[in-house]
Amino acid sequence: MPSLKIIENDPWLDPFKATIIGRFDKTNLKLNTIIKNNTNLSDSVNGHLYYGLHRAKSSWVIHEWAPNATSMYLIGDFSNWKPLEKYRFEKSENGNWECILPLTDLQHGMLYKLLINWGTGSHERIPAYCRRVVQDEVTKIFSAQVWEPTTPYLWKNRSPKRMKNPLIYEAHIGMATSEQKVGSYVEFKKNVLPRIAKLGYNTIQLMAIQEHPYYGSFGYQVSNYFAPSSRFGTPEELKELIDEAHILGIVVILDIVHSHAVKNEAEGLAKFDGTDYQYFHKGAKGDHPVWDSRCFNYGKDEVINFLLSNCKYWLEEFRFDGFRFDGVTSMIYTHHGLGIDFVNYDMYFNLDQDEDALTYLTLANILTHEINPNAITIAEDVSGMPGIASPFEDGGIGFDFRMSMGVADYWIKTIKEKNDEEWDMGELYYQLINKRDDERTISYAESHDQAMVGDKTIIFRLIDKHMYTSMQISDNNIDVDRGIALHKMIRLVTIATAGDGYLNFMGNEFGHPEWIDFPREGNNWSFKYARRQWELSDNKKLKYFLLNEFDEAMVNLIKKEKTLTYKPTGIIHNTSDGVLIFKRGTLIFAFNFNPATSFTDYGFEVDSGKYQIVLNSDNNHFGGYNRNDDKLMPETQPANGINRLKLYLPSRSAIVLKKVIT
Repeated sequence: MPSLKIIENDPWLDPFKATIIGRFDKTNLKLNTIIKNNTNLSDSVNGHLYYGLHRAKSSWVIHEWAPNATSMYLIGDFSNWKPLEKYRFEKSENGNWECILPLTDLQHGMLYKLLINWGTGSHERIPAYCRRVVQDEVTKIFSAQVWEPTTPYLWKNRSPKRMKNPLIYEAHIGMATSEQKVGSYVEFKKNVLPRIAKLGYNTIQLMAIQEHPYYGSFGYQVSNYFAPSSRFGTPEELKELIDEAHILGIVVILDIVHSHAVKNEAEGLAKFDGTDYQYFHKGAKGDHPVWDSRCFNYGKDEVINFLLSNCKYWLEEFRFDGFRFDGVTSMIYTHHGLGIDFVNYDMYFNLDQDEDALTYLTLANILTHEINPNAITIAEDVSGMPGIASPFEDGGIGFDFRMSMGVADYWIKTIKEKNDEEWDMGELYYQLINKRDDERTISYAESHDQAMVGDKTIIFRLIDKHMYTSMQISDNNIDVDRGIALHKMIRLVTIATAGDGYLNFMGNEFGHPEWIDFPREGNNWSFKYARRQWELSDNKKLKYFLLNEFDEAMVNLIKKEKTLTYKPTGIIHNTSDGVLIFKRGTLIFAFNFNPATSFTDYGFEVDSGKYQIVLNSDNNHFGGYNRNDDKLMPETQPANGINRLKLYLPSRSAIVLKKVIT
């Protein structure tokens, strides 16, 4: 029986008490079924240690699960890609197959596949638990690869402590290079990791790590769940990257895709043994109507074991510090959240939910925190289902954080549909802090979604074509000045009002001028827009450099002052003035979004004392006009029994103040 603290925190959930208890009981039943005679869940999910190719003391052993198969062979370089009797699998119970090979038959680097027959001829497949998959540069065919280096990677550093307030740098290894090519783990470690550390981010969220046949899918059409993408380098190079991040005190989380799988049969799990229901729902239910992918059947024990083993593998083998679970909304609703506005609580408990998916996600959270108590898990759920980021014992699903996805949507809608004079400070503040009090959240002004071709980043919406012509520091352009000012303010107010963490997609911190368009037939397979132009942020003659400087100052200040451990207080929002002021922890944030009017001696109540400006978006070091003297230390003035601080608030600017300790 759960404590039902989520109902205590939110009495509106009381009518759904039976469903909440039912979900708890269902998960507990599944948990006990999996654990059986073991001590805990981690001891009970080891599919990756049994299935796939493993080197034993005196032989190679490979196991595979394919219930519908009638015969199976291991083929590869060693057999001239022909099914030889010595490499024939033997079928055992529960649809499992086994093949034992002499140690001398396989060598590190050899390519191999399965040749499976289910009564309609032979079909090549890549083992489901394969840990290394490579693509032939000429034929473009993917194959499994024997990966058994003579010297395993030796970890040098311990993982950092639990990240209570993640400042997340969302990154894609392949496009993290300014060259028109696929970047590597080694290049990222050398060239990008130091940038992230200097900017002040304490968490990296790595995208597209699980192998995927189509590079342009951004890693969200996974084929090989246990294989780190070979496009970027070797498994050891990925481990070295993570190890180096840990040296810098940065945790690394994996953007894990358990919400669906690629439809490709030759590379992935689709029709692995000839059936469409081995890993996925049968028939139309197994097809995602928008993503053109396959939907897992979370009600099957074999599927749950596969996915839980996958979580364990990434945590233990690569020492990832947690996960951001992609597509949670699609997982937990039978309608996948498509075309649905979640306007009342009934919609979270109306039988449109995939209760098996909710059970799986709860187990994944239990397992992750069991293996690594310092790990963090984040749910990408747009629906706002209550309990997603509440502890299992309280009646929740167990994520540590949920993404505040409505914040980015709010910024897009505001910039697109409202003139600057129409921005409502009360609505702005409400939208930025509109979060459940009993759940921890990650806020962001924009992620990779807004950077994709067909959409626009914030800087692109604000400046548009002038990004290509008027970004020299010596240029005077009123549209660029407006865009630069608002870009800084939007990011600052978003992090300042964030619930418990903040996210930025790489390059957005300096207003990267290009959208993301991966190589495809429509652009003649060009890498021009599948990269990041870091040189723009390094060029002191460009305004991109100034934006980068502001982001560095902003993030490091928030981290240094532990701002996100406090709640905002003393809020003033004056729509007619365009002013928003609030205190959070040791800092006072004052925003003037008014596009034309600056205010002299703008007064508000605050603790008695003298204050110093610790961040000023209008400083010329950040591309501003220097209308405030940052060296001045304003002091409160008593009036009618209260202490008031009076500030000069220039138009389209923000200042952050801290009380001077005397």
